[in-house]
Amino acid sequence: MKAIRIGGATGFWGDTTTSVPQLVKGGGLDYLVFDYLAEITMSIMARARAKDENAGFAADFVSLVAAHLPEIARQRIKVISNAGGVNPRACGKLLERAIGKAGLDLKVAVVTGDDLIARQEEFRRAGTREMFTGEPFPEKLWSFNAYLGAGPIAAALDAGADIVITGRCVDSAVTLGTCIHAFGWGADEFDKLAAGSLAGHILECGAQASGGIHTDWDKTGDWANIGHPIAEIEPDGSFVVTKPAGTGGLVSVGTVSEQLLYEIGDPAAYLLPDVTCDFTRVEIAELGPDRVRVTGARGRRPTDTYKASATFQDGFRVGMYVTIGGIDAVAKAEKTADAVLRRCARLLEDQGVAPYSETSVEILGSESAYAERSRAMGAREVVLKLAAKHAAEAPLNLLVRELTSSGTSMAPGTAGMGGNRPKVSPVVRLFSCLVAKSAVPATVEMEGRAFDAPAPAGGHDGAYERDDASPEEAPAMDDPVAVPLVALAYGRSGDKGNHANIGVKAREARFLPYIRAALMPDVVAGYFAHFGVGKVRRYELPGIHALNFLLEDVLGGGGIASLRNDPQGKAYAQILLDLPVPVPAALARELERPDT
Repeated sequence: MKAIRIGGATGFWGDTTTSVPQLVKGGGLDYLVFDYLAEITMSIMARARAKDENAGFAADFVSLVAAHLPEIARQRIKVISNAGGVNPRACGKLLERAIGKAGLDLKVAVVTGDDLIARQEEFRRAGTREMFTGEPFPEKLWSFNAYLGAGPIAAALDAGADIVITGRCVDSAVTLGTCIHAFGWGADEFDKLAAGSLAGHILECGAQASGGIHTDWDKTGDWANIGHPIAEIEPDGSFVVTKPAGTGGLVSVGTVSEQLLYEIGDPAAYLLPDVTCDFTRVEIAELGPDRVRVTGARGRRPTDTYKASATFQDGFRVGMYVTIGGIDAVAKAEKTADAVLRRCARLLEDQGVAPYSETSVEILGSESAYAERSRAMGAREVVLKLAAKHAAEAPLNLLVRELTSSGTSMAPGTAGMGGNRPKVSPVVRLFSCLVAKSAVPATVEMEGRAFDAPAPAGGHDGAYERDDASPEEAPAMDDPVAVPLVALAYGRSGDKGNHANIGVKAREARFLPYIRAALMPDVVAGYFAHFGVGKVRRYELPGIHALNFLLEDVLGGGGIASLRNDPQGKAYAQILLDLPVPVPAALARELERPDT
């Protein structure tokens, strides 16, 4: 068996369309994979399907692939995507029409079975509880989907599919399914399954693995033509990450390590439907310009459950931005927010209406996300963000009106883009639970026939033996000098529901003991205390000389249930990278040299 080349085209619904031409024309691919889905995406698609039975999927996937169908067919590139959302059959039919119109002979397979919305009462009667908070099952859902694995995708490819469209599956499954098909990996070859899942995790966010949002952003070339990642996967599961020649971006140990750390919890127990992954001993090595080799993923038996996520409406929200410039801009913004909220509170009380259930004030440009560590309280131009939640829409429209009125009745220098008033929108909350795999049969439909795709056997109970080798301690220092964490490490952060993770990877192995000594969990918790962080857990990844921090209940509800300007914690790593870390004076001097 030979290695396969898989291109990662998208990381979310609405991602750039420039990836497909570069990957198809210059990637030399065997497979092209697309990831579109997040929990909020599923709820948006569910609302679209409620209005039109033929909607509820990523229609731009169809138009994007259709534009390149002749070349995809000529090169015999297989396409796998979860673009089906809550209506994969409709997505498949639309693509089949595009194939027929192009005069091509390509087989489209559709994976179904993840959508549990019609069975919600069954789970409600069973007393299903939220897996993290213990909350009861919601009364009315917008969407309810189990995260399927790679098995149905592999089965569809085995049956001769050229294009596979799924509904909700774990993001990495679109890659792992191709590996299982190409290499014939068995359901008990856990190390290989973990390696294929890691390759999928690297590809699943598109250009994030090839220079996008990298800590050293100034070294990542031309963003207008940023390259998208390609994984060259060997039959043993090891793989090389690269990108199309002549594109911008960067593939390096730093960019790939950051993506490994992105949105994970315990790296020794990364739970997926097909395998329980252990990434703690993964090693990443640079082979040359824009070529990085990844090895060392380990796996164990998966659990006998799927994670399922439901979305439901819990009232309404609105957020509005106004610019305030000139002397004392921060103080003027603070007074404006206070006045508008007190005025609205009085008006609601006069009307006998309940107050806002939650409000949020952030003054962007004053470094409000840094709390008392702000260096910009004297800023002369800021953006005031004022947001609120309520059970009804009218009180939120009142907030918009009163903040708009500040332009003539409050702070001098108040401005904003005209004709741009926000609209009230639903608060969409996430409910996650576990469902037995045996209760969620997956089906592959192709060319008028259908067949079952059984889930892999479970049995893993979540317990495991952790590698308890003692990490190297930081040496004693007689002459410590504080340097910012960014001088010693890369960082990347993301979200998991209402939790955030921050991955910190040492630029050199010798820096890790100093990083570890400075970044104790209580220190990180204190650094984000103004966000109301709960418990902070720290995990070790000695293979790549990294730490991963899981910050619980820190995002104000997360997603569009949050009123925050950064509801997904995307800037948290950048905030933490400013933390001072004591190092020996000699090392501090070394870091000051331009060649280090």
